[in-house]
Amino acid sequence: MSIEFLITSIAVILLPGIGVLYTIAVGLGRGFRASIVAAAGCTVGILPAALASIIGLAAIFHTSALAFQVVKYLGVLYMLYMAWNILRDGGALDVKKGDINKEPVSMMRTAVKGTLMNVLNPKLSLFFLAFLPQFVEVGHPDATATMFLLAGVFMC
Repeated sequence: MSIEFLITSIAVILLPGIGVLYTIAVGLGRGFRASIVAAAGCTVGILPAALASIIGLAAIFHTSALAFQVVKYLGVLYMLYMAWNILRDGGALDVKKGDINKEPVSMMRTAVKGTLMNVLNPKLSLFFLAFLPQFVEVGHPDATATMFLLAGVFMC
């Protein structure tokens, strides 16, 4: 695992995606403990996308180095597209007063909502498909295990 992977992971995690926005909104509305629960739920929601991407990439690794390179470059293009959209849209977080739900929400429900947000987010699968291959060499003998390790570090 490289320092480039760690720096890129931190940058990606701090960008305001749906999980980050949900965690911040829960934290602002309900406090620190609830935001930790929301973040844990969002992290659990990453698992299906990571697994699906890694299993699909493992199949590509075993089939063709050329196909894997194509996936790798398509991933770079997708990540550049995502960065462009973030820059173009400007501020993604706007906190306003009003419309506050007076009904208390359980911690379990907060975690489940965070999990479902990430499980049902199609961009997450595309992200992992684009992100993980950038940090694995084409001829790496344990490419699948390396991608599982990278996904685990990313989630942590």
